[in-house]
Amino acid sequence: MRRSAVRWIAGLLLPLALLAAAACGGGRDAGRGGGEIGAKLTVLAAASLTEPFSALGELFEREHDGVTVRFNFGASSTLAQQIAQGAPADVFAAASPETMRMSGAPSPTVFARNVPIIAVPKGNPANVRSARDLTRVKVALCAEQVPCGAATARALRAAGVTVAPVTLERDVKATLAKVALGEVDAGLVYRTDVKAAAGEVEGIEFPEAEEGATDYEIAVAPRPGDRRLAREFVDLVLSDRGRQVLRDAGFVVV
Repeated sequence: MRRSAVRWIAGLLLPLALLAAAACGGGRDAGRGGGEIGAKLTVLAAASLTEPFSALGELFEREHDGVTVRFNFGASSTLAQQIAQGAPADVFAAASPETMRMSGAPSPTVFARNVPIIAVPKGNPANVRSARDLTRVKVALCAEQVPCGAATARALRAAGVTVAPVTLERDVKATLAKVALGEVDAGLVYRTDVKAAAGEVEGIEFPEAEEGATDYEIAVAPRPGDRRLAREFVDLVLSDRGRQVLRDAGFVVV
């Protein structure tokens, strides 16, 4: 074949090759933060983290074009069991070190602390003023196998109070809902949950609550779909911006 013809064919094929290469690489986002177009980051987190983590998820998506953060909020013990059994998860944030260990997630980091508080319906119709008043009213508690239940059990023991709850709920948000709806006179939840439900419930502090304080841990899950994105979300939570969001929600950051 004549040399001029070869050059002509090469000139014709080169743009096609570049176009094909661009199509193959088009799944990568070149915007700030990078990320896979259509990528999803799955975060399993304690129910009490719903508000701050939802805000951090929106921030993460803004800084990672094409990435969607999906949350599953619930009782840490339930989420830990799901992860241990192979449920899809990139990041796990638990309301206690014990439940983090159940998940098998390696190298967790303590990032926040929370304290139990008495929640009452707006106006406090049963006139609850202290932990001792819980013995005479209808009370909702978290089931003791979940972190909020274990935390409140420690606080009540420290206060020397025995409570007979009318309901044991699956997580702290379900307990709070019973209070907000007026189905019980009081409930034991976290300080941050009362802050998040401002206007719907009122909070009553009691000194022994510090005995029920619980540390929150976060880690990349044992089998993440995208380890890099998972690590970046954990880093956001641990960053100054993440700490401020948690602080604004009422958590003690550590």
